[in-house]
Amino acid sequence: MNKTEKLGSKPAGHSRLNTAEKTVIGITGMPGAGKSIIRKVFREFGFPIVVMGDEVRAEAQKKRLVPTPENLGKVMLQLRKEEGPGVIARRCIPKIKALGSPVVVIDGVRSMREVEEYKAEFPNMKIIAVHASPETRFNRLVKRGRSDDPESWKTFVERDKRELSVGLGDVIAEADIMIVNEGTVEEFKEKLRRLVRQEFMR
Repeated sequence: MNKTEKLGSKPAGHSRLNTAEKTVIGITGMPGAGKSIIRKVFREFGFPIVVMGDEVRAEAQKKRLVPTPENLGKVMLQLRKEEGPGVIARRCIPKIKALGSPVVVIDGVRSMREVEEYKAEFPNMKIIAVHASPETRFNRLVKRGRSDDPESWKTFVERDKRELSVGLGDVIAEADIMIVNEGTVEEFKEKLRRLVRQEFMR
């Protein structure tokens, strides 16, 4: 069995890892910075992924809302208002615990309260932040064309302000690892593969 396979296996004689033994890697960054690429590279190495944004999208679907940037933003803010700023993290924690892997990647950490929620359960948590300029990020999002991506600069700026309002900037500032993504996708992937091998495959 190779090292990647071992990362996703359960220890002999144990049906579930002690949560304190898990290493949780939180991915953070502004929209369009490159979080989804980080997620894909970690998946290449066999790491399971939990996407925090899926919780917001699922909530929007329950409310029968079209997943536009405006609707998802409203749902995110409403959830935080009703259940507290750590609500999305609390919803993700049972899913992380249920995974047998000793290393789990969380995509979309947006506030220090979420970090606190995770660290209370998983002390071995590391944050990776990805940075790209606003112009670069806007062009990527327009090209990607997902239903929740902005179609105009105005919508893009409004989304950025909404993300920052919940504390995303604080998480980026406190990250353990910062990666700049201003080049090609393949250049960024190679940078990430080196990082994964050096930091998380020892």
